[in-house]
Amino acid sequence: MSYQAPIKDMLFVLNELANLQQVSQLPGCEDATADTVEAVLEENAKFCGEVVAPLNAPSDKEPSFWHDGQVTTSAGFKVAFQAFGESGWQGVQHPQEFGGQGLPKIVATPCTEMLNAASISFALVALLTDGAIEALLTAGSDEQKARFLEPLITGKWTGTMNLTEPQAGSDLAAVRTRAVPQGDGTYKIFGTKIFITYGEHDMAENIIHLVLARTPDAPPGVKGISLFIVPKFLINEDGSLGARNDAHCVSIEHKLGIKASPTAVLQFGDNGGAIGTLVGEENRGLEYMFIMMNAARFGVGMQGIGLAERAYQQAVAFAKDRIQSRDLLGSAGPVAIINHPDVRRMLMSMRAQTEAARALAYVGAGISDVAHYHADEATRKANLAVYEYLVPVIKGWSTEMSENVARDGVQVHGGMGFIEETGAAQHYRDAKILTIYEGTTAIQANDLVGRKTVRDGGAVAKSIIAQVRETEAALAEVQGADFVADFAAIGKQLALGSTALEEVVDFVVANMKSDIKGVFSGSVLYLKLAGIVLGGWQMARAALVAQKKLEAGEGDAAFLRAKIATARFFADHILSGAGGLRAAIVEGSAGVLALEVEQF
Repeated sequence: MSYQAPIKDMLFVLNELANLQQVSQLPGCEDATADTVEAVLEENAKFCGEVVAPLNAPSDKEPSFWHDGQVTTSAGFKVAFQAFGESGWQGVQHPQEFGGQGLPKIVATPCTEMLNAASISFALVALLTDGAIEALLTAGSDEQKARFLEPLITGKWTGTMNLTEPQAGSDLAAVRTRAVPQGDGTYKIFGTKIFITYGEHDMAENIIHLVLARTPDAPPGVKGISLFIVPKFLINEDGSLGARNDAHCVSIEHKLGIKASPTAVLQFGDNGGAIGTLVGEENRGLEYMFIMMNAARFGVGMQGIGLAERAYQQAVAFAKDRIQSRDLLGSAGPVAIINHPDVRRMLMSMRAQTEAARALAYVGAGISDVAHYHADEATRKANLAVYEYLVPVIKGWSTEMSENVARDGVQVHGGMGFIEETGAAQHYRDAKILTIYEGTTAIQANDLVGRKTVRDGGAVAKSIIAQVRETEAALAEVQGADFVADFAAIGKQLALGSTALEEVVDFVVANMKSDIKGVFSGSVLYLKLAGIVLGGWQMARAALVAQKKLEAGEGDAAFLRAKIATARFFADHILSGAGGLRAAIVEGSAGVLALEVEQF
């Protein structure tokens, strides 16, 4: 099935919820006018729909393969990536001085969603390259920026992130890769890295590996990790490519999903040592790598949203075409299954969750732009704190959501969903990795608890809850017979949800020292609760905007009425679960720890 980017919904969210107009007035963001952004999104939608999306299903059937140290990517990937780079899509949010478009994150975010909806396997090369670019922009030397950024931003080269080792998964304190100084400013790198996305491929002329390693005199643990640039091909002084570096792909993984994306095992230093250069200062590598990881975590959240949209579109198309059983009201013959109530329920659930996650992520992107570009330091700091609170929620909740949506997509297809030829199963398989890589949902939840809630005594969380309550007050003021019942229902569930979230924040802060295991036993549920409540908040805001436009006779009435109906569904079916999550977190922690290890 073809992919049609939901441009109308994207623009609605950008303009009405994510404050695009305000972002476009920030220093450095003046080019992000409403007309320009609409044109960018329409062109990106055309590229993703016509060039990338048709590669998704064939590349799943005939994925990338490894032979004698070389990886050949799926048919069409190399040509598509060349077009991707030449069209400027890798550089949407990166500085113009290095070949980028210099647009804010709020513009790049829907482009990221569309690329991932078209093909997550293809989009992953751009995701990791973005992370490498962000790390070098923040921590790279002037010489490193001059040498590496333009080829990365223009798609001539790609980037990778090398953290994981066979004995060091999420526990980076166990990293053993060595970096031996050579006395000339370079280091020789020795070690093995696994799960390296696009660690080897044929789509670009060079691959820039960012590698965590230890120098000989480094302190133990995470404090002794440094970050190094290790290119596949060494680079001459004039910028041309030199000799092959001692960094080689020894295999790629055979996976459940995202099969076309080569996940490499890289061996550094088997033939004398891979040449690398230090990024920033020694022993600050984890700090720099987190720049890449935070960029990637937001990006993975967008992967979840893009995949959910693709799965939803496919399920709707199938449900309209599939004729099965009579209507409950007594049709003359079988009807399209979209007429059956439970199929309609599943489609509404898929739609509502996807729209809520999209709105929350786009709002987060706008907040990130204020944190980056605003002239006032205090404003930047306050917005950065909110954005950092939202990142684990956007990553964790959006990816969990995408798995649920893809599962429902299979269910809508019935038995045909279990058959690979329909394509629904691929979305389900691809979705599974999203809750795992760049930090599992539990790791995101631990971050939300420890760094984002306990550290400031819940201050940022409660500042967001205060904004939710402003929306609750606005819901209570809605007049007009058409929508009173809808807005009353939305307001009721949002109020219950915000109260549940506040009580959980209080519980986490109050019990962290006295019952740390009890708090963390509910951390994933806290993350899901935050996602549901904040997603429901955005749906409520969208409904309020839609109602005002309808009253004024503005916009597409059918689209706006659908916004209100979808927000009502989200409140009734998704947000209504907030109280149960609150109970499981606050009262249910003892149950998680009730059995001794030996009793399992």
